[in-house]
Amino acid sequence: MAFGMMISDEGREILRKVALKAAARAMGLRDTASPVIDPASLLARPAAVFVTWKKDGRPRGRSGTVGAERALAIEVEEHAVAALLKDPRFPPAAVKELPRYVPEISVLHSFEEIPGAESLLPGTHGVVVEKGKRRGVVLPQDAALFDWDGARILSQACLRAGLPEESWKAASPPRLLRFTAEVF
Repeated sequence: MAFGMMISDEGREILRKVALKAAARAMGLRDTASPVIDPASLLARPAAVFVTWKKDGRPRGRSGTVGAERALAIEVEEHAVAALLKDPRFPPAAVKELPRYVPEISVLHSFEEIPGAESLLPGTHGVVVEKGKRRGVVLPQDAALFDWDGARILSQACLRAGLPEESWKAASPPRLLRFTAEVF
């Protein structure tokens, strides 16, 4: 689950184009071929990633994975479309609004199990809470945006997993993982 290398400015721009082209293609627009990815580049390595679309600077849809099973560029392509058209919190985006959308890409890395809130540095660490088939994720930028402390981050991740808010404090708590993310 570790990525661990910084993506170059060129790589970041390619991933933004991958997201934009995938969204345009999914919405039926022409001339939307994705950039060619060098198979030896970091963009072809498996990575955990989330894509958040922002419209006029505000979050408008998000999708991602904490598993690093497929190439980063492929994950960005898939989750860019899912975030824009399938996030159940928002209606699907309209073609005419596409120019107002900007993708924010978060490449997750350095996953490690933690005992509790005291192990989190808000704004630096994101968290994954897992219990059975339930999983909730809070990205580092969410905690910074809402000024959450470690306890609030874990409570939000529990809620996102469909667990009771304070289940991270239980005698048999869910698995808690922290991570960092390269966000661009």
